[in-house]
Amino acid sequence: MKTALKRDHPARRTQRLTPGVTRCHIRNMSIVKRVCVYCGSNQGHDPRFIAAARRFGEILAANRTGLVYGGGSTGLMGTVARAVRDHGGEITGIIPEFLKAQERIFGDADEIVVTADMHERKRLMFERADAFVALPGGVGTLEEVVEQLTWAQLGRHKKPILIANIAGFWDPLIVMFEHLLNLGFLASGPLGYLVTDNVDDILPTLVAAAAQVSEAEKQGEPEWVQRL
Repeated sequence: MKTALKRDHPARRTQRLTPGVTRCHIRNMSIVKRVCVYCGSNQGHDPRFIAAARRFGEILAANRTGLVYGGGSTGLMGTVARAVRDHGGEITGIIPEFLKAQERIFGDADEIVVTADMHERKRLMFERADAFVALPGGVGTLEEVVEQLTWAQLGRHKKPILIANIAGFWDPLIVMFEHLLNLGFLASGPLGYLVTDNVDDILPTLVAAAAQVSEAEKQGEPEWVQRL
């Protein structure tokens, strides 16, 4: 089912409601054209989380880097999407059918992909994005970013994964990763991910990491990994 909805934005682009198609496609990345942002469907209690989501949306739009996210209009998800929209950026939302009402579809996205379930949603978010960022969020955000780290550790992709440690939000998770490493539960070594607590550093860090991957592939070197 495809429904065309006019967007209330100076660009007056059309939103597409697209049924998800399940497929597995691993791409080598040479440039960051779209960033998948994992974040909470709630705002949290610290206003710095909202400010960070808003600022990152502005940065994505200013750099013509598309947003791929969960498709909702609530919480930090809605904040980052509105910021991208307000500054003329591109938005792709991917949401499962059963969450359309609960997370309230963001009506001003360029495209909304409606999937059958969460598994398809996560797969399509992976396919549509060239890099991943985890802003503050709940157990869903945690599960999504850990899954990407798992896939990377298993050699399924080389796309940069960045933990945006706003106001120290992810400190306990980073400590947990170190704990797993120290006790021998990360057999292949430290997880490859980036960390920054400065929103303005997120996109440049992702682009630099992607460039290293591209250069390494050209030279036949081992893939780039940012170690703990």
